[in-house]
Amino acid sequence: MREMTPLDEWKRRAKYFSAGGRDLAYWTSGDEDETKPFLLLIHGYPTSSWDWNFIWDALTPQFRPVAMDMLGFGLSEKPKDVYYAIDAQADLLEAFLEYLGVGEAHVLAHDYGDTVAQEILARHNEKSLSFLLRSLTLLNGGLFPEQHRALFIQKLGISPLGFLLGKLMTRQRFEKSFSAVFGEKTKPGAAELDIHWALMTENSGLAVMHKLLSYIPQRKANRARWVGALQEAAIPVRLIDGGADPVSGSHMFNHYRESVPDADALLLSEIGHYPQTEAPDLVLNAFLEFHRRLRTIPA
Repeated sequence: MREMTPLDEWKRRAKYFSAGGRDLAYWTSGDEDETKPFLLLIHGYPTSSWDWNFIWDALTPQFRPVAMDMLGFGLSEKPKDVYYAIDAQADLLEAFLEYLGVGEAHVLAHDYGDTVAQEILARHNEKSLSFLLRSLTLLNGGLFPEQHRALFIQKLGISPLGFLLGKLMTRQRFEKSFSAVFGEKTKPGAAELDIHWALMTENSGLAVMHKLLSYIPQRKANRARWVGALQEAAIPVRLIDGGADPVSGSHMFNHYRESVPDADALLLSEIGHYPQTEAPDLVLNAFLEFHRRLRTIPA
């Protein structure tokens, strides 16, 4: 069984800062060893930075990991009166690193976080980013809008009836839809699902679930910018993809390899949409191997 950080401990370790008039939760390793590079971890939808708890401790010997629950997620503020724009989430992450005094960082992103990372990469490419982006590692996510196979709840959320999503969502319905994107042998247990559910419902989170799904049409509207960022990247980029994911699995992996020049991509064929929680050791090994090759960390 995978070891996971209990929710009460995760909450106890949370810190808070304000940006754009909003209160946001974040986590750091507390390590001040300047020889270790910073690693920004960007979570996905509909979950939170807790997704990284399975690999967090294993990253700390080599990196200084930092993570923030984006606006509308986890322990952060979840306003009902805002449009959840991807570029605004990127702005908040830039403010987060500035608040920590981070001048350069590597990024590891997943799902919704991939899209935010693509915007960050686009800013890096055009030299408008406020910190130096050293490398980018992507896990499963809708990198290409035409390859994203939306679930029923996602289609409902972006429809005119989207407001019903939060009203109809229950712990049982969440388990059914969430577990469906995992690998057959790596589905989340009850305790893991309970923590995700608790963090989703924190701060009346169900009321904004449909608003957060605006990233789906945003991906289509900004395809040229965000896909172009990957195709024009001047920094090392690696994709680690769970192939059994029905949303962005092997079909997206194959499209990535065809569409991105000199693509560095690794397929975990039996793993689903959440590689970092389903197969943390495989993800960690693939991530560290990438950085040993880059000489970010010792061989």
